[in-house]
Amino acid sequence: MYVGIMHYAAPPVVGGVESVISSHGRCISNGGHTVRIFAGRGETIDARCPVELIPLIDSRHPRVLNVKAVLDTGSIPEDFQSLVEQIQHELEAAIASVDILIVHNIGSLNKNLALTAALYQISQKPNMPRIILWHHDLAWTTPRYQPELFDGYPWDLLRTAWPGVTQVVVSDERKKEYTALTRLSPDLIQVIPAGIDLQTFLGLNMQVSSLCNQLDLYHAAPLLLTPVRITKRKNLELAIETIAHLREYLPAAQLVVTGPLGAHNPANKEYMKKLVSLRRMLGVVDSVHLMAEQIPDGLEMESVAGFYRLADAILLPSREEGFGIPILEAGIAMKPIFCTDLPPLRALAGSWAKYFDPDDKPG
Repeated sequence: MYVGIMHYAAPPVVGGVESVISSHGRCISNGGHTVRIFAGRGETIDARCPVELIPLIDSRHPRVLNVKAVLDTGSIPEDFQSLVEQIQHELEAAIASVDILIVHNIGSLNKNLALTAALYQISQKPNMPRIILWHHDLAWTTPRYQPELFDGYPWDLLRTAWPGVTQVVVSDERKKEYTALTRLSPDLIQVIPAGIDLQTFLGLNMQVSSLCNQLDLYHAAPLLLTPVRITKRKNLELAIETIAHLREYLPAAQLVVTGPLGAHNPANKEYMKKLVSLRRMLGVVDSVHLMAEQIPDGLEMESVAGFYRLADAILLPSREEGFGIPILEAGIAMKPIFCTDLPPLRALAGSWAKYFDPDDKPG
């Protein structure tokens, strides 16, 4: 399917909607569809989502600004209709092969009313792409826009439910506003909140991102991190038992143990088998992730740092420690620390950690 995405501007122009359309483009492309972004300003950042510039889409195009200055006084300039027709002609040529056109804010803001009018005309013609009007902001319900809005055409296009198009808003509050504004049935308005690209926002490398998708870690709530090797003195049984107990109250709780088997003790292989057996016995096979199973030689340090950023808290149930580097790492990552009350750990964490005895039982 060929999906077009339209907004006044595209990245690298900075803005909330600009970041959303960039994320939408990547997601749609990842779903196997062809994507093209139509904008007045911007450039291609991702080759999978090329940006096609149509200058008159831009809210800051000189001709558009001149027309808007007159419209903001309540008058329709003489060249308004010719501008509408020119934009319509250019858009129809650009979207000729598009199956679905997702239009952000153009149907609800008065930044470029000639563009709004042109899109409305296109939406009412046969054999045009299916149009989705995606409303982040509503001019008619926002006080700062009121002095620029007037009864009649073209301003009424911003408070009219266009026949034959799909309406999307970004929150339940916007849905209430749009329902009251247009008198459209709430059943005909879809709520799709904006999201965050966690991989990009948290700076996760491909190794961590792949593991997160494979193990469903993005949906962990909470995600506990135990950044240690698999050795008996790390007391990892307690970490597994803690997750089993925690899931009675928080079913999405998960644990990641980052390290490989300790390199200098052959008994660590048997210890690993014991942990795997305990995990199975407690019914947390899908909730306790031993990275030694996924990557026997150990994660890259960059990946360990990524897991710190992703985690909700650090859990260190060790029976003995000489120093405690994970305490320092947790501090730098600004994560809550739950650790055993060992002198080296207390010396580092002080009052910033919650302490427990290594022989404690969860509950």
